[in-house]
Amino acid sequence: MTSAQVWLPDGVVSAMWSALPSVAERTVATVIAEVPSYADAFSGKMGRTIEKAVQQALQGFLKEATEPRGDETTTPMGPALDGAYSLGRGEARNGRSTDVLLAAYRTGARVAWRDLSAIAVSHGLAGDALALFAELMFAYIDRLSAFSVAGHADELAVTGLARQRNREHLALQLLNGAPPEDLAVAAERADWSPPLTLTAVAMPDSHERGIAALLDPRTLRLPDDYTDTDGNPLTILLIPDAGGRARSGLIESFAGRRAVIGPDRPWIDVASSVHRVLRAVELNLAPDTTVDTNAYLTDLVLRADTDALADLRAKALAPLDDLRPAVKDKLIETLRAWLLHHGRRDDVAAALYVHPQTVRYRLGQLRDLYGDRLEDPTTVLQLTIALGATEPDTGPRPPDTTPLPPPGAPARAPS
Repeated sequence: MTSAQVWLPDGVVSAMWSALPSVAERTVATVIAEVPSYADAFSGKMGRTIEKAVQQALQGFLKEATEPRGDETTTPMGPALDGAYSLGRGEARNGRSTDVLLAAYRTGARVAWRDLSAIAVSHGLAGDALALFAELMFAYIDRLSAFSVAGHADELAVTGLARQRNREHLALQLLNGAPPEDLAVAAERADWSPPLTLTAVAMPDSHERGIAALLDPRTLRLPDDYTDTDGNPLTILLIPDAGGRARSGLIESFAGRRAVIGPDRPWIDVASSVHRVLRAVELNLAPDTTVDTNAYLTDLVLRADTDALADLRAKALAPLDDLRPAVKDKLIETLRAWLLHHGRRDDVAAALYVHPQTVRYRLGQLRDLYGDRLEDPTTVLQLTIALGATEPDTGPRPPDTTPLPPPGAPARAPS
Protein backbone atom coordinates (compact mmCIF):
# COMPACT_ATOMS: atom_id res chain seq x y z
CA MET A 1 0.00 0.00 0.00
CA THR A 2 1.49 3.33 -1.10
CA SER A 3 0.84 6.72 0.49
CA ALA A 4 -1.81 7.32 -2.17
CA GLN A 5 -3.63 4.02 -1.70
CA VAL A 6 -5.70 2.24 0.92
CA TRP A 7 -6.19 -1.48 1.26
CA LEU A 8 -9.80 -2.53 0.92
CA PRO A 9 -11.15 -6.08 0.97
CA ASP A 10 -12.18 -7.37 -2.43
CA GLY A 11 -15.81 -7.53 -1.31
CA VAL A 12 -15.81 -3.83 -0.39
CA VAL A 13 -14.22 -2.80 -3.68
CA SER A 14 -16.62 -4.96 -5.68
CA ALA A 15 -19.64 -3.52 -3.84
CA MET A 16 -18.43 0.03 -4.42
CA TRP A 17 -17.93 -0.57 -8.12
CA SER A 18 -21.44 -2.01 -8.39
CA ALA A 19 -22.93 0.97 -6.54
CA LEU A 20 -21.26 3.69 -8.62
CA PRO A 21 -24.18 4.22 -11.09
CA SER A 22 -26.70 4.68 -8.26
CA VAL A 23 -24.27 6.88 -6.29
CA ALA A 24 -23.81 9.11 -9.34
CA GLU A 25 -27.58 9.33 -9.82
CA ARG A 26 -28.18 10.34 -6.19
CA THR A 27 -25.32 12.81 -6.33
CA VAL A 28 -26.81 14.65 -9.31
CA ALA A 29 -30.32 14.58 -7.79
CA THR A 30 -29.03 16.12 -4.54
CA VAL A 31 -27.08 18.82 -6.39
CA ILE A 32 -30.25 19.75 -8.30
CA ALA A 33 -32.22 19.92 -5.04
CA GLU A 34 -29.67 21.90 -3.02
CA VAL A 35 -28.02 24.15 -5.63
CA PRO A 36 -30.91 25.87 -7.47
CA SER A 37 -28.71 27.17 -10.29
CA TYR A 38 -28.37 23.60 -11.55
CA ALA A 39 -32.05 22.70 -11.50
CA ASP A 40 -32.56 23.31 -15.21
CA ALA A 41 -28.99 22.65 -16.35
CA PHE A 42 -29.02 19.05 -15.10
CA SER A 43 -32.45 18.09 -16.38
CA GLY A 44 -33.14 15.73 -19.27
CA LYS A 45 -30.29 14.58 -21.49
CA MET A 46 -27.78 16.90 -19.80
CA GLY A 47 -28.59 15.28 -16.45
CA ARG A 48 -27.71 11.83 -17.81
CA THR A 49 -24.48 13.21 -19.27
CA ILE A 50 -23.53 14.70 -15.91
CA GLU A 51 -24.34 11.42 -14.16
CA LYS A 52 -21.88 9.65 -16.47
CA ALA A 53 -19.26 12.31 -15.74
CA VAL A 54 -19.76 11.90 -11.98
CA GLN A 55 -19.57 8.14 -12.35
CA GLN A 56 -16.33 8.51 -14.33
CA ALA A 57 -14.87 10.71 -11.61
CA LEU A 58 -15.77 8.15 -8.92
CA GLN A 59 -14.26 5.37 -11.01
CA GLY A 60 -11.05 7.37 -11.24
CA PHE A 61 -11.03 7.74 -7.48
CA LEU A 62 -11.49 4.02 -6.80
CA LYS A 63 -8.72 3.18 -9.23
CA GLU A 64 -6.46 5.81 -7.69
CA ALA A 65 -7.19 4.67 -4.15
CA THR A 66 -7.15 0.89 -4.54
CA GLU A 67 -5.21 -0.24 -7.61
CA PRO A 68 -1.41 -0.60 -7.50
CA ARG A 69 0.54 1.39 -10.09
CA GLY A 70 3.63 0.09 -11.76
CA ASP A 71 4.67 3.46 -13.20
CA GLU A 72 4.40 6.35 -10.73
CA THR A 73 4.34 8.83 -13.64
CA THR A 74 0.94 7.57 -14.74
CA THR A 75 -2.28 8.00 -12.85
CA PRO A 76 -5.91 6.97 -13.37
CA MET A 77 -6.87 10.50 -12.31
CA GLY A 78 -5.86 11.94 -15.68
CA PRO A 79 -9.24 11.64 -17.47
CA ALA A 80 -11.11 12.81 -14.39
CA LEU A 81 -8.89 15.87 -14.01
CA ASP A 82 -9.28 16.69 -17.69
CA GLY A 83 -13.03 16.37 -17.28
CA ALA A 84 -13.02 18.64 -14.23
CA TYR A 85 -11.04 21.28 -16.10
CA SER A 86 -13.47 21.12 -19.04
CA LEU A 87 -16.41 21.36 -16.63
CA GLY A 88 -14.99 24.57 -15.17
CA ARG A 89 -14.62 26.13 -18.60
CA GLY A 90 -18.15 25.10 -19.53
CA GLU A 91 -19.60 26.58 -16.35
CA ALA A 92 -17.87 29.88 -17.11
CA ARG A 93 -19.37 29.87 -20.61
CA ASN A 94 -22.82 29.21 -19.10
CA GLY A 95 -22.46 32.18 -16.78
CA ARG A 96 -22.31 30.23 -13.51
CA SER A 97 -19.87 31.40 -10.88
CA THR A 98 -17.19 29.40 -9.06
CA ASP A 99 -19.33 29.76 -5.91
CA VAL A 100 -22.04 27.73 -7.62
CA LEU A 101 -19.54 25.23 -8.97
CA LEU A 102 -17.86 24.68 -5.60
CA ALA A 103 -21.25 24.38 -3.90
CA ALA A 104 -22.04 21.52 -6.30
CA TYR A 105 -18.70 19.86 -5.49
CA ARG A 106 -19.31 20.11 -1.75
CA THR A 107 -22.78 18.63 -2.12
CA GLY A 108 -21.54 15.87 -4.40
CA ALA A 109 -18.66 14.97 -2.10
CA ARG A 110 -21.01 14.69 0.85
CA VAL A 111 -23.41 12.37 -0.96
CA ALA A 112 -20.66 10.20 -2.46
CA TRP A 113 -18.87 9.83 0.88
CA ARG A 114 -22.10 8.98 2.68
CA ASP A 115 -22.92 6.20 0.21
CA LEU A 116 -19.43 4.73 -0.19
CA SER A 117 -18.62 4.86 3.52
CA ALA A 118 -21.91 3.09 4.27
CA ILE A 119 -20.77 0.25 2.02
CA ALA A 120 -17.39 0.11 3.76
CA VAL A 121 -18.97 0.07 7.23
CA SER A 122 -21.47 -2.62 6.23
CA HIS A 123 -18.52 -4.84 5.25
CA GLY A 124 -16.78 -4.26 8.58
CA LEU A 125 -13.92 -2.06 7.36
CA ALA A 126 -11.57 -1.16 10.20
CA GLY A 127 -11.64 2.39 11.52
CA ASP A 128 -8.09 3.29 10.51
CA ALA A 129 -8.66 2.10 6.95
CA LEU A 130 -11.96 4.00 6.80
CA ALA A 131 -10.24 7.18 8.01
CA LEU A 132 -7.55 6.87 5.33
CA PHE A 133 -10.21 6.19 2.71
CA ALA A 134 -11.98 9.42 3.75
CA GLU A 135 -8.73 11.38 3.61
CA LEU A 136 -7.98 10.14 0.10
CA MET A 137 -11.51 10.80 -1.12
CA PHE A 138 -11.70 14.40 0.04
CA ALA A 139 -8.18 15.10 -1.24
CA TYR A 140 -9.35 13.74 -4.60
CA ILE A 141 -12.42 16.01 -4.57
CA ASP A 142 -10.19 18.97 -3.70
CA ARG A 143 -8.02 18.24 -6.75
CA LEU A 144 -11.04 17.94 -9.02
CA SER A 145 -12.52 21.20 -7.75
CA ALA A 146 -9.15 22.95 -8.09
CA PHE A 147 -8.92 21.87 -11.74
CA SER A 148 -12.49 23.06 -12.34
CA VAL A 149 -11.71 26.44 -10.79
CA ALA A 150 -8.62 26.68 -13.00
CA GLY A 151 -10.69 25.89 -16.09
CA HIS A 152 -13.28 28.46 -15.04
CA ALA A 153 -10.58 31.11 -14.58
CA ASP A 154 -8.96 30.31 -17.93
CA GLU A 155 -12.29 30.55 -19.73
CA LEU A 156 -13.08 33.89 -18.11
CA ALA A 157 -9.66 35.16 -19.09
CA VAL A 158 -10.53 34.42 -22.72
CA THR A 159 -14.25 35.22 -22.97
CA GLY A 160 -15.66 36.01 -19.53
CA LEU A 161 -14.29 39.51 -19.15
CA ALA A 162 -15.86 40.57 -22.42
CA ARG A 163 -19.16 38.96 -21.41
CA GLN A 164 -19.07 40.63 -18.00
CA ARG A 165 -18.51 44.02 -19.58
CA ASN A 166 -21.30 43.39 -22.08
CA ARG A 167 -23.67 42.40 -19.29
CA GLU A 168 -22.79 45.46 -17.27
CA HIS A 169 -23.47 47.55 -20.37
CA LEU A 170 -26.83 45.78 -20.77
CA ALA A 171 -27.70 46.50 -17.13
CA LEU A 172 -26.95 50.18 -17.60
CA GLN A 173 -29.05 50.32 -20.75
CA LEU A 174 -31.94 48.76 -18.84
CA LEU A 175 -31.55 51.34 -16.08
CA ASN A 176 -31.47 54.18 -18.62
CA GLY A 177 -34.59 52.95 -20.43
CA ALA A 178 -32.99 52.17 -23.80
CA PRO A 179 -35.32 51.28 -26.69
CA PRO A 180 -36.33 47.59 -26.95
CA GLU A 181 -34.39 47.08 -30.18
CA ASP A 182 -31.19 48.35 -28.54
CA LEU A 183 -31.78 46.12 -25.53
CA ALA A 184 -32.25 43.08 -27.76
CA VAL A 185 -28.92 43.75 -29.49
CA ALA A 186 -27.18 44.28 -26.14
CA ALA A 187 -28.64 41.04 -24.73
CA GLU A 188 -27.42 39.06 -27.73
CA ARG A 189 -23.96 40.62 -27.50
CA ALA A 190 -23.82 39.70 -23.80
CA ASP A 191 -24.89 36.09 -24.53
CA TRP A 192 -27.85 36.70 -22.23
CA SER A 193 -31.24 35.04 -22.71
CA PRO A 194 -33.95 37.55 -21.71
CA PRO A 195 -36.38 36.35 -19.00
CA LEU A 196 -40.01 37.37 -18.75
CA THR A 197 -39.38 39.62 -15.76
CA LEU A 198 -36.58 41.14 -13.70
CA THR A 199 -36.68 42.10 -10.02
CA ALA A 200 -34.25 44.61 -8.51
CA VAL A 201 -32.65 43.76 -5.16
CA ALA A 202 -30.30 45.96 -3.13
CA MET A 203 -27.99 44.46 -0.53
CA PRO A 204 -24.72 45.25 1.21
CA ASP A 205 -21.71 44.37 -0.93
CA SER A 206 -20.53 41.93 1.71
CA HIS A 207 -23.71 39.81 1.36
CA GLU A 208 -23.47 39.27 -2.39
CA ARG A 209 -21.02 36.38 -2.26
CA GLY A 210 -23.15 34.34 0.12
CA ILE A 211 -26.25 34.63 -2.06
CA ALA A 212 -24.70 34.12 -5.51
CA ALA A 213 -25.07 30.33 -5.52
CA LEU A 214 -28.83 30.62 -4.90
CA LEU A 215 -29.62 32.94 -7.81
CA ASP A 216 -30.34 32.44 -11.51
CA PRO A 217 -27.03 32.60 -13.45
CA ARG A 218 -28.61 35.25 -15.70
CA THR A 219 -28.73 37.66 -12.75
CA LEU A 220 -27.32 41.04 -13.77
CA ARG A 221 -25.37 43.42 -11.57
CA LEU A 222 -25.47 47.18 -11.94
CA PRO A 223 -21.87 48.43 -12.19
CA ASP A 224 -22.54 51.85 -10.68
CA ASP A 225 -21.60 52.60 -7.07
CA TYR A 226 -24.53 52.83 -4.65
CA THR A 227 -24.61 53.40 -0.89
CA ASP A 228 -27.17 53.18 1.90
CA THR A 229 -28.11 56.06 4.19
CA ASP A 230 -25.00 55.44 6.31
CA GLY A 231 -22.67 55.52 3.29
CA ASN A 232 -22.09 51.75 3.20
CA PRO A 233 -21.62 50.31 -0.32
CA LEU A 234 -24.59 48.53 -1.89
CA THR A 235 -24.91 46.01 -4.70
CA ILE A 236 -27.93 46.23 -7.01
CA LEU A 237 -28.89 42.91 -8.63
CA LEU A 238 -31.48 42.32 -11.37
CA ILE A 239 -32.89 38.84 -10.79
CA PRO A 240 -34.75 36.99 -13.58
CA ASP A 241 -38.25 35.53 -13.29
CA ALA A 242 -38.70 36.08 -9.54
CA GLY A 243 -42.31 37.27 -9.69
CA GLY A 244 -45.61 35.56 -8.94
CA ARG A 245 -45.27 32.35 -6.96
CA ALA A 246 -41.47 32.53 -7.26
CA ARG A 247 -41.38 35.74 -5.19
CA SER A 248 -41.86 33.96 -1.88
CA GLY A 249 -38.86 31.76 -2.70
CA LEU A 250 -36.79 34.82 -3.55
CA ILE A 251 -37.71 36.49 -0.24
CA GLU A 252 -36.96 33.28 1.64
CA SER A 253 -33.51 33.03 0.03
CA PHE A 254 -32.65 36.43 1.54
CA ALA A 255 -33.89 35.49 5.03
CA GLY A 256 -31.49 36.68 7.71
CA ARG A 257 -29.80 39.12 5.32
CA ARG A 258 -30.20 42.85 4.84
CA ALA A 259 -31.86 43.32 1.47
CA VAL A 260 -34.46 45.50 -0.21
CA ILE A 261 -36.54 43.65 -2.82
CA GLY A 262 -38.34 45.63 -5.51
CA PRO A 263 -41.35 44.65 -7.62
CA ASP A 264 -41.01 42.32 -10.59
CA ARG A 265 -41.32 44.08 -13.94
CA PRO A 266 -41.15 43.06 -17.61
CA TRP A 267 -37.43 42.79 -18.19
CA ILE A 268 -37.23 45.84 -20.45
CA ASP A 269 -38.97 47.94 -17.76
CA VAL A 270 -36.84 46.89 -14.77
CA ALA A 271 -35.68 50.50 -14.29
CA SER A 272 -38.89 51.16 -12.34
CA SER A 273 -38.02 48.31 -9.96
CA VAL A 274 -34.54 49.77 -9.46
CA HIS A 275 -35.98 53.21 -8.69
CA ARG A 276 -38.42 51.66 -6.20
CA VAL A 277 -35.59 49.87 -4.42
CA LEU A 278 -33.41 52.98 -4.27
CA ARG A 279 -36.32 54.99 -2.88
CA ALA A 280 -36.92 52.35 -0.19
CA VAL A 281 -33.22 52.42 0.71
CA GLU A 282 -33.38 56.21 1.00
CA LEU A 283 -36.40 56.00 3.32
CA ASN A 284 -34.68 53.31 5.44
CA LEU A 285 -38.02 51.57 5.91
CA ALA A 286 -36.82 48.59 7.97
CA PRO A 287 -33.07 48.56 8.55
CA ASP A 288 -31.19 45.36 9.36
CA THR A 289 -33.75 43.04 7.79
CA THR A 290 -35.20 41.92 4.46
CA VAL A 291 -37.64 44.50 3.07
CA ASP A 292 -40.30 43.48 0.55
CA THR A 293 -41.25 46.81 -0.96
CA ASN A 294 -44.65 45.38 -1.94
CA ALA A 295 -45.47 45.44 1.78
CA TYR A 296 -44.59 49.15 2.08
CA LEU A 297 -46.53 50.65 -0.80
CA THR A 298 -48.45 53.08 1.42
CA ASP A 299 -45.24 54.42 2.93
CA LEU A 300 -43.62 54.76 -0.47
CA VAL A 301 -46.58 56.63 -1.93
CA LEU A 302 -47.15 58.94 1.03
CA ARG A 303 -43.45 59.77 1.37
CA ALA A 304 -42.72 60.18 -2.33
CA ASP A 305 -42.75 63.99 -2.00
CA THR A 306 -42.09 64.96 1.59
CA ASP A 307 -42.48 68.68 0.94
CA ALA A 308 -45.89 68.20 -0.65
CA LEU A 309 -46.94 65.95 2.22
CA ALA A 310 -45.86 68.55 4.77
CA ASP A 311 -47.87 71.23 2.93
CA LEU A 312 -50.90 68.95 2.78
CA ARG A 313 -50.69 68.20 6.50
CA ALA A 314 -50.42 71.90 7.30
CA LYS A 315 -53.45 72.68 5.15
CA ALA A 316 -55.58 69.77 6.38
CA LEU A 317 -54.83 70.40 10.07
CA ALA A 318 -54.98 74.20 9.95
CA PRO A 319 -58.22 74.34 12.04
CA LEU A 320 -56.22 72.92 14.98
CA ASP A 321 -53.40 75.47 14.84
CA ASP A 322 -54.62 77.62 17.75
CA LEU A 323 -54.90 74.75 20.23
CA ARG A 324 -52.43 73.94 22.94
CA PRO A 325 -49.93 71.26 21.72
CA ALA A 326 -51.19 68.58 24.12
CA VAL A 327 -54.81 69.12 23.09
CA LYS A 328 -53.88 69.29 19.42
CA ASP A 329 -52.02 65.97 19.62
CA LYS A 330 -54.97 64.21 21.22
CA LEU A 331 -57.40 65.54 18.64
CA ILE A 332 -55.10 64.53 15.77
CA GLU A 333 -54.81 61.05 17.27
CA THR A 334 -58.60 60.84 17.58
CA LEU A 335 -59.16 62.14 14.06
CA ARG A 336 -56.77 59.54 12.63
CA ALA A 337 -58.52 56.72 14.51
CA TRP A 338 -61.92 58.06 13.43
CA LEU A 339 -60.84 57.92 9.77
CA LEU A 340 -59.27 54.48 10.06
CA HIS A 341 -62.30 52.99 11.83
CA HIS A 342 -64.88 54.72 9.60
CA GLY A 343 -66.45 56.63 12.48
CA ARG A 344 -67.24 53.58 14.66
CA ARG A 345 -66.98 55.19 18.09
CA ASP A 346 -66.44 52.01 20.12
CA ASP A 347 -63.64 50.88 17.79
CA VAL A 348 -62.04 54.32 18.02
CA ALA A 349 -62.20 54.19 21.82
CA ALA A 350 -60.62 50.70 21.87
CA ALA A 351 -57.83 51.82 19.55
CA LEU A 352 -57.08 54.86 21.73
CA TYR A 353 -57.53 53.10 25.08
CA VAL A 354 -60.10 55.70 26.17
CA HIS A 355 -63.76 55.69 27.16
CA PRO A 356 -66.30 56.03 24.32
CA GLN A 357 -67.62 59.16 26.02
CA THR A 358 -64.15 60.70 25.70
CA VAL A 359 -64.22 59.92 21.98
CA ARG A 360 -67.66 61.55 21.71
CA TYR A 361 -66.36 64.68 23.44
CA ARG A 362 -63.29 64.94 21.23
CA LEU A 363 -65.30 64.39 18.07
CA GLY A 364 -67.57 67.19 19.18
CA GLN A 365 -64.54 69.44 19.46
CA LEU A 366 -63.40 68.42 15.99
CA ARG A 367 -66.82 69.13 14.48
CA ASP A 368 -66.82 72.57 16.08
CA LEU A 369 -63.40 73.27 14.56
CA TYR A 370 -64.02 71.81 11.10
CA GLY A 371 -67.75 72.41 10.76
CA ASP A 372 -69.36 70.80 7.73
CA ARG A 373 -65.95 70.08 6.16
CA LEU A 374 -65.80 66.73 7.96
CA GLU A 375 -68.64 65.66 5.70
CA ASP A 376 -66.84 66.90 2.57
CA PRO A 377 -65.19 64.02 0.59
CA THR A 378 -62.27 66.23 -0.47
CA THR A 379 -61.49 67.22 3.13
CA VAL A 380 -61.80 63.60 4.28
CA LEU A 381 -59.42 62.50 1.52
CA GLN A 382 -56.88 65.18 2.44
CA LEU A 383 -57.04 64.25 6.12
CA THR A 384 -56.70 60.54 5.33
CA ILE A 385 -53.57 61.12 3.26
CA ALA A 386 -52.09 63.64 5.68
CA LEU A 387 -52.61 61.49 8.75
CA GLY A 388 -51.87 58.20 7.02
CA ALA A 389 -48.23 59.22 6.67
CA THR A 390 -47.76 58.91 10.43
CA GLU A 391 -48.24 55.42 11.79
CA PRO A 392 -50.43 55.32 14.90
CA ASP A 393 -48.92 53.93 18.07
CA THR A 394 -50.43 50.46 18.42
CA GLY A 395 -48.57 49.48 21.57
CA PRO A 396 -50.17 49.32 25.03
CA ARG A 397 -50.53 52.59 26.87
CA PRO A 398 -52.04 53.67 30.18
CA PRO A 399 -55.67 54.75 30.13
CA ASP A 400 -56.37 58.36 29.27
CA THR A 401 -56.90 60.27 32.53
CA THR A 402 -58.57 63.31 30.99
CA PRO A 403 -61.76 63.96 33.04
CA LEU A 404 -64.95 63.24 31.19
CA PRO A 405 -67.14 66.28 30.53
CA PRO A 406 -70.20 66.55 32.70
CA PRO A 407 -73.42 65.26 31.13
CA GLY A 408 -74.96 67.82 28.84
CA ALA A 409 -71.84 69.99 28.66
CA PRO A 410 -71.30 71.55 25.25
CA ALA A 411 -68.45 70.01 23.23
CA ARG A 412 -66.47 73.19 22.61
CA ALA A 413 -62.84 73.56 21.65
CA PRO A 414 -60.72 74.73 24.55
CA SER A 415 -59.36 78.23 24.31
